[in-house]
Amino acid sequence: MTNIIRRLWVPLMALMAITGMGQMPIFKRYYIADIPGLAWLGQPFTVHWVHYIGAAVLMFIIAWFVTLWVAKQPKLTTSGILRIILLALLVVTGYVRVMKNLPDVHFSPMITMLIDWSHLLFAMLLGIAAVWCVRTGRKAYIEE
Repeated sequence: MTNIIRRLWVPLMALMAITGMGQMPIFKRYYIADIPGLAWLGQPFTVHWVHYIGAAVLMFIIAWFVTLWVAKQPKLTTSGILRIILLALLVVTGYVRVMKNLPDVHFSPMITMLIDWSHLLFAMLLGIAAVWCVRTGRKAYIEE
């Protein structure tokens, strides 16, 4: 992993988690947005677009990783495969959520809830897997 990407990954994933939680209006409800400097978390439109911009940066980083992996084809670790699968599921459900927000695309309320909950579930599982990997020393995605 290149140093620039490594330095971007954790802050980007933290931003995505914060803005993802901000899609639910919890920051305004629990007065977190009243803390100086965090007022933007109480603005749903701002949080939504910051999340989209973060997703675009995430897509660039993923494309960068895929390009490096295809060029070198290193062997992936088991924990790396697990996290890649969870990240892929998170990205797919994120794309479906973006489609859901388009004006001409309509899903039933049950499908919308399923998409939203699965996106939240995969985000939580990816976070749990990442923390587990750090706590147990399984940091690398590829075998060095």
